[in-house]
Amino acid sequence: MAKKTASKSAGKKTTVRKSTRRASKPSGPGADGEDAADGEGIEPADLSGLKDGKLYYRIGEVAQITGVKPYVLRYWESEFRLMAPQKSRSKQRLYRQKDIETILAIKKLLYEDRYTIAGARRRLRDMGSDARSEMVAAMSPSEQPESKGKASAQDGLPDALRRIRDELLSIRSLIAADL
Repeated sequence: MAKKTASKSAGKKTTVRKSTRRASKPSGPGADGEDAADGEGIEPADLSGLKDGKLYYRIGEVAQITGVKPYVLRYWESEFRLMAPQKSRSKQRLYRQKDIETILAIKKLLYEDRYTIAGARRRLRDMGSDARSEMVAAMSPSEQPESKGKASAQDGLPDALRRIRDELLSIRSLIAADL
């Protein structure tokens, strides 16, 4: 703070404080407590990273994983009671794997199945958490965020899908051996 003195006509000095502080805007991702993203550059990442033992994900990471912009995630949080991420002491949203599966289910209902917000809310309420997980697992590979490695993408498959995949791979190898 800079002090500036001014004299009045009576000879008394008064102190006027002039603030030299500027209102600072946060710059860069994570500066305001949440990873900022402007829609450009948000590309879906792989879901295989969810299985590596990490318990909580910040909003920027979730935006990368799901392909949904952070401001949409915050809006959905106000519309869907199922989506209620915990918050840290610094008020950062902390999403769990269950929250990410719910986000992917909401995204499928709204963008692909063309439900309204109210319709998607009812549909999610009628479905159980197991059905939401199955909906996410049943997404075709083009609908799911792309995975970087084959082995890591296979780790997250349910047992039934893993058996089907193994059978299909064995059938493909038999066909290739006959040719």
